[in-house]
Order: sequence, then structure tokens, then C-alpha cells
Amino acid sequence: MGIVFTGSPEPTIGVEIELQTVDPTTYALVSGAPAILAKHLDDVHIKQELLQCCLEVNTAICRSVDEVEHDLRARIAQVIQAGDALGLKLIAAGTHPFSHWHDQEVTPDTRYHYQLQRTQWTARRLLTFGLHVHVGINSAEKAMAVFNAMTAYVPHLLALSASSPFWEGMDTGLESARSKVFESLPGGGLPYRMRNWTEFQRMIRILQEIGTIDSIQEMWGDLRPHSKYGTLEIRVCDAMSSMKELLAVTALVQALVVWLGDLYDRGTFLPMQRYWVIQENKWRAARWGLHSRLVTDESGQQQRFRILMEDLLEVLAPISEGLGSWEHLQHIECMLEHGGSAARQRTLFRETNSLDEVVMSLERELRQSTQVPATREMDQPPQSLQAPRFRNPTTGRGPVWTDF
Repeated sequence: MGIVFTGSPEPTIGVEIELQTVDPTTYALVSGAPAILAKHLDDVHIKQELLQCCLEVNTAICRSVDEVEHDLRARIAQVIQAGDALGLKLIAAGTHPFSHWHDQEVTPDTRYHYQLQRTQWTARRLLTFGLHVHVGINSAEKAMAVFNAMTAYVPHLLALSASSPFWEGMDTGLESARSKVFESLPGGGLPYRMRNWTEFQRMIRILQEIGTIDSIQEMWGDLRPHSKYGTLEIRVCDAMSSMKELLAVTALVQALVVWLGDLYDRGTFLPMQRYWVIQENKWRAARWGLHSRLVTDESGQQQRFRILMEDLLEVLAPISEGLGSWEHLQHIECMLEHGGSAARQRTLFRETNSLDEVVMSLERELRQSTQVPATREMDQPPQSLQAPRFRNPTTGRGPVWTDF
């Protein structure tokens, strides 16, 4: 029997973010997820993960980025408040700055232990935390066409979300160490290209028959079509502690999927970059983030990431206007101007020589983003960034932002 892609009549959005539970005294990771989950047993949108220091918070099916904001902020605020009551703190970043994977406890779940038995060290050291964005697509063949075309934008999304410069107390020299750790999983990293849904189904069926996977959920690539939800799931992003930045990336993902889907519906061939170009660009995004120079064609031409993103924003502006997400999407210009999470973490470490301070800053940033009242010195919010002047190339209107 074939794999049925349920299809979504609208480009709905679902967002999942993996949060870290931290000791407020040592700032190290602790197995706090079970205690927080005990307070939210009836909430299907707050879940356990492989390691007990990780808590997944996800949204309901949302029709707009505004709905994502309302839903996600409320749920994260609830989790933060539960943590406060338990003496725990919550942070969001692709990795923890100094905790070690071998100190973490595995969640007592049969599925997780089976995965560990099968993948061994590659999964055991998976002390990484991601952001996943689902966007609804109405047919399987369209999902595969957009899936193939979206691989070219994996480096862009990684560069924007990069928040993992540190690994086990060391500055890795990368903007996203998480992406390199995650690539070690079987099926991790850039996905295989498929000509159509039939070829994708055949691959899944064969991988199941030979014992590589049990289900499509074990395809851990940077993006994948999700047959159950009728979505394209983008999985390459690091977890992000700034809600403004998270929503900007979410708006970008939705606009890209809708734009490529509209081209497909009009019978336009969706061009695909060479695999080696995308792989090279992903490495550059992981290494240099927003300061990358990406390869633009097979002849080796390069362009600064900022220029490529500004050009892409102009293309996506009318799509974003139609989706009602332009106010969120244009915040990317602020990120390009001031830098992302990885840069903020590094700057703070250079100024303080303290990874504890980096953890405290991540905690404050997440708390500020969800407007949970500060109660202790660790909870005081950092100074907000000044947004640059960037006008919508379609309407000429400037940004309307509020600080949160």
C-alpha cells in the first residue's frame, strides 16, 4: 500500500522548538523536562524528547505567522513559569555552551532506546536543539517539486537561525555547530533528491524493508515531506531564543514554500541548484553564518549573503503581503544589520570570558520574548536592538515593530 499524502488546502503553519532545561545556579543542563511535563500532562503541544534536558513545545495548526506568535509565546510562557515554580530555567539555542552529552539522561521510552541501540554514538551525543517549521501543501507531487527546489534555501535558513557557536565549553569557530553534529545521523543533513512522489515512496518502503528506518519520521534530513500532516517540514534551523527572529524565519519559510508552490501551479519549471553547490553553501552558512559568501552558480560565482537575502526579500514581499506576514519577514533586515544569536553569544563571551553569562543572556532573551515578568537578577531582559529602516519594496511602507 502506498504512502498517502493527506494534503493541506491552505499553506498552514506549525512550529516546533526544542528548549533546554537549565540549573539556575550552575547554568548547566539538568534533567528538568519530566518535572515540567508532569505539570502539563494534558497538553499535547508540550512533549518529551530523546534527552531529559530537552523539552519540545509546538503550536497547533496555524493559518498565519501572527497565530504562530500568539500560540507559541503563550505556550513557552507557561513552560517558563512552570520552570520558575520548580527552580528551573529555560533557554533556546542550537547547543548548550558548555554542558557535555555524556552527562545527560535518556528519556525512558522504548522508541528512543531502540533508536540509540541502532544508531549508537551518533544519537547518544545528539545534544542539539532545533526549530522545525511545517507548511501545508495541497498535493504530494507539488510537495516533492517544492521539496527539491527548497534545498537551495537550506543554507539561507541555517545562516539566519545559527545559534550554536559553542560545544562542550569550546568555541568551535562555527556559527552552527549543531548542524554538523546532526549531520552524523543516518539520513541527517541534506536530503536525497526525488523525481516524484512515487520515487519517494519507493525509497521509504525499501529503507523500511532493509531495517534502516521504521517510519518516515526517522528521515532526519534538513527537510522532508510529512505525509501525515500534508506539509513540507523544514528541519535545518537551530533553536532560536529571540521570538522576533524566530517569527522572521518562520515567515520566510512560509513565503518560500508558497512562492515555489505558486510557480509550480503556473507550470513553471522549478530550477534546482547542483547538489555540490548547495552542500558548499550549507558549509559556508554553518561556518560564517550571516557573513557568508554563497556560491550562486556552477561557474563558482559568489555573492555576499546579505545581498542575496535582500534580493530574495524583494521577490517575496508581495507573497508575504498576501499572507499577512510582512511585518515579521522584514525583521530579517534587522538581523542582517545587527547579527544573529551566534554573534551575540560570541560578543558577550569576549566581553565577560564567561559561558555562564552566555547562558544567562539566552535565558533572559527567551523570557523577554514571551513577556514573562522578571523576578531575579538572572531574569532582567537585555537591551533591545534598534531596528533598521527598511521599506517594503511593494508598498513603500516602513516596518511597524513592537518590542517584546
